[in-house]
Amino acid sequence: MKSYEKIASILRTDKDNIRKIEERFSEVTGKKYIMDKIIEDNEFMVKSHLERLGLTREASAGKIYNALIRHIESDNSLLFEALGFPIITEMASSNHVLNVAKEIAGMPKGFFLKKEKAIELLKNQPPKNILKLLNYGNIEEMIEKEDIFAVFSALRFLEDRDWLNGVFFKQYENLKPADFEEREIIVKTLDQRWAAAAESFVKKKYHNISHLKEMGVVFVIPVTLGIPGELLRMFSLIIHYLNEIPFYSKLFVKFAADEKTFSQNIISLLRGDVIDERLPKSDKSQWLIVQRYLAKDDENDWRFFEPHVNPEALHWERAERLLAQAGDVLDGFATDLRFWGNLNWVGDYFKSDTGIDVLVSFNLVDTVMSLVKEDEMIKYLYHHEESLWNKIFVEYFGEEKMEELIMDNIVKGWFEV
Repeated sequence: MKSYEKIASILRTDKDNIRKIEERFSEVTGKKYIMDKIIEDNEFMVKSHLERLGLTREASAGKIYNALIRHIESDNSLLFEALGFPIITEMASSNHVLNVAKEIAGMPKGFFLKKEKAIELLKNQPPKNILKLLNYGNIEEMIEKEDIFAVFSALRFLEDRDWLNGVFFKQYENLKPADFEEREIIVKTLDQRWAAAAESFVKKKYHNISHLKEMGVVFVIPVTLGIPGELLRMFSLIIHYLNEIPFYSKLFVKFAADEKTFSQNIISLLRGDVIDERLPKSDKSQWLIVQRYLAKDDENDWRFFEPHVNPEALHWERAERLLAQAGDVLDGFATDLRFWGNLNWVGDYFKSDTGIDVLVSFNLVDTVMSLVKEDEMIKYLYHHEESLWNKIFVEYFGEEKMEELIMDNIVKGWFEV
């Protein structure tokens, strides 16, 4: 099987898609045999990591999957010890985890919505569920006594989605660059008053962390799912958000240059718009920009199988590089976490116990998500496939060029080379 055919089978796309990419990108860059290199590197990574797991290339898909799961559980235990046995339901303990993540990821300043503007938005459209939960008679009293960043965070899990999108966030149509300012990212643990109210949100998302791009906030809800690997997932997700928020902040700054289109561009980013129409025929290589998890709506969305880059996969790549370097902060604990370095795009087919070819992802996030859903026997492949699409592009043009093209074209939703 030719390399481009092997890559196509892993990505579940038409082999002609990969062949055409190889032909066009070789012509543009002068680089040859890149698809061969990707397959060779993939094979090397698979074999070397199987050896570290005590397995051979002939191991069954089930044995490999179980070994990856057990490695996650082991790493989670080591991280739990290195972080001082944190109890996430306690604010001080949760904040310690956040502070370590901040130290590892760094905390660049960003361009975010002003606190005064956030207050104005809340006054214009008071969040009734939050007012009721906190037992306030009016919005003015709540604003005087509460942390506005905590209230804004709670909007996501306490207020009705239709009201949020149709009423509250509709105010964003009038946002101007002057409503934003440069300040530090805020990383915080919400207090226990929010925990019970957020229970359904946490169960649906399978994690107790979220973020607000426009506010520059990463927040932790002090609840636990009680699932294996939870701390590792939480810790890596925090670092991921600390990479994602600065990326979008750069876009906010970029869009601020044109006040007329500023608000509509901001809204497009926050919605995670992805083009939903086929591109016109071209002799060039056309790439979609997929900036949200389409698998949540449709695991067989046609856009998965077209050439595309994914900024989410880029944020995860950078987060996992930092995670692998965490030993500098965590008193030398890093050897096991380095196992996951540069594995985002790695995966291959292995025989099941019944002789069927099964695709196994070596991606950290896919493995953790598979562990979260282990009782339902759901295997995740999404992050691996998205990372592999990015890997193809980066091998030809580099990560900086990919990020530049994403930033220049994210609202349009595609570019061509």
